[in-house]
Amino acid sequence: MSPLSEPLTEFERNARIVLERSVSRIDARTRSRLNQARQAALAAAARRRPPWWSRFALMPAAGAAAAALLVAVVLWQREPAGEFPVLEGSHTSVVEDMDLLADNDGLELIEEWDGSFYEWAAAETETNAESDG
Repeated sequence: MSPLSEPLTEFERNARIVLERSVSRIDARTRSRLNQARQAALAAAARRRPPWWSRFALMPAAGAAAAALLVAVVLWQREPAGEFPVLEGSHTSVVEDMDLLADNDGLELIEEWDGSFYEWAAAETETNAESDG
């Protein structure tokens, strides 16, 4: 059913009457200007708009330029590659620690913890350091 074939309700009839009366009270010049504005709006809406995807035509190029700029900034800000900072005298201890961690026997010793021996060894080291210093 189309809206035109349906019977009008009383509200719709009253609204139509009020609108027709208000239109009859408008002078011809104002009606003409309103009609021209309506026609201009319809013509603007009828003009063919560019497809939605044409707005994104430059997106790949813009993305590539942004990525190149980002890479350039990151590479420019990067510090020159050099040796890693190492504390003096700690070269051997680092190597020994790595050897200890890589050695399976060393891991077994750690699992069979003998706390009293390690406490005694630490105490001996401290007393020797005090007597030397």
